[in-house]
Amino acid sequence: MTRFEFAAGLNACLDVIAATLGAGLPEEDLLTLLRLQEDFAAELATLGGRVEQLEADTAQLRAQQFSTVTKLRGQAFFNLGTGFANGSVLAERAIPGNLFAAGRDGANAPLTQSIDRNPGTPFGSVTWLNLDTSFTGSDRLKLQLTAGSGSGIGNFFGSAGLINTFGVPFAFQGGGVTGDYSVFIRELSYAFPLGNNVTVDIGPRINWYGYFDQNRYTFFVTGANSFNSSGSTLVNSLDRGAGGIVVWDVADWLDLRVGYLAENNEFLPGLRTASDPARGLFGGTNTLTGQIGLRPFNNLNLRFLYTRSNIEPAPVTGFIGGAFQPIYGLADDGSGGRLTNAPADTFVANFDWTPANWLGLFGRYSYGSTQLTSATTGTRLGDVNAQAFQFGLAFPNLFKEGAQATLSYVIPFDVTGGREFLISGGGDGGTQQELEFSYRYPLNRNIALMPSVYWIMNANNFGSNPDIFIFNLQTQFSF
Repeated sequence: MTRFEFAAGLNACLDVIAATLGAGLPEEDLLTLLRLQEDFAAELATLGGRVEQLEADTAQLRAQQFSTVTKLRGQAFFNLGTGFANGSVLAERAIPGNLFAAGRDGANAPLTQSIDRNPGTPFGSVTWLNLDTSFTGSDRLKLQLTAGSGSGIGNFFGSAGLINTFGVPFAFQGGGVTGDYSVFIRELSYAFPLGNNVTVDIGPRINWYGYFDQNRYTFFVTGANSFNSSGSTLVNSLDRGAGGIVVWDVADWLDLRVGYLAENNEFLPGLRTASDPARGLFGGTNTLTGQIGLRPFNNLNLRFLYTRSNIEPAPVTGFIGGAFQPIYGLADDGSGGRLTNAPADTFVANFDWTPANWLGLFGRYSYGSTQLTSATTGTRLGDVNAQAFQFGLAFPNLFKEGAQATLSYVIPFDVTGGREFLISGGGDGGTQQELEFSYRYPLNRNIALMPSVYWIMNANNFGSNPDIFIFNLQTQFSF
């Protein structure tokens, strides 16, 4: 019974009492009864008005609501960056300032450029809007829209093919290929359960990183946030693709994941691999990934991942690499010639451990091998083999509940074989190292600040390169 119903019923009782017993009551009791009637009448009028207003508001909400089954969520990231190098930085580029062009000189050595000045202070942003729709309560149709513009400081110093790698926060990027705040579809997929323990996600644009190589302390929103620290640098050949992913929660301590995706990325121009009838789901760049996740203790997570990739060369140059790992840079046939589609194998071991509520440890080891074949002769040329390391510390709830400080050390691309095929990324035989510190401080439930510092040593795998220091201040909005 509501307050309104109770008050109305009690007022009716008082009316009956006053009508039937009023003549036999003492005058003092009768006055008290009449006063109570007046008080309840006023209260009923107030409650009646509130009920009418509530009914009107409810009708308006029903008429104007966005959807009964769709939820809107979003994130926006503002980034302000700067940085400097302690001297001139060598980068393997064919054209100054161009992160996509590489070449060889008359001696068959990769072309290099000397970057003799420091960058400016870019201010960029990116926004992701999620429209999650459920038809049964257990399924989800996900549509993510994105718009943004910006390029991190690390891109100013990188060799060709190393766009969005070292010293670039993951959320310091454009929304798509144009980079001009145009709106793009970033994710589109439909996930549904099969029984109690299996989930299937299918669609034309699935985010690979939503299912594989995750780590509690390298999630870019709260932990290590650069492209090179937030995930393995040798996987994956695509960020998003068309296909399907299956997750089987075998037990509380064990899950198995497998997925096949054909390249379908918002950052590449023209028809995507999966949408192009000349290539389709199986003819262009694609990956087949399997992962075993173990949780032997509540505070320890282990992940073992294998990816088989088919990498399509760039249509203009015939080179392999760029955004397509495990090549970190660009590869040719060793003399500037074109390559055919390149199969590649990548193995990743990944852990996060929380030995105390104030301390976290995390790390990765990756190994990748890419097979190269000449497009001119059809001859198998050899392999480019590389490994990558990461280790770090995290300090959850430092100075405030929900805050986190993270320190990450990364060797992104240690070449162990086939350096002669690298037209970019091989450097002079040096090994690039990175040290990153970030601290996320929540101002409230919806806004957080995240300053970060990146120290890059032997950039672009040139042992002769000076140290590079990059600073970024990120403001995060969640709604």
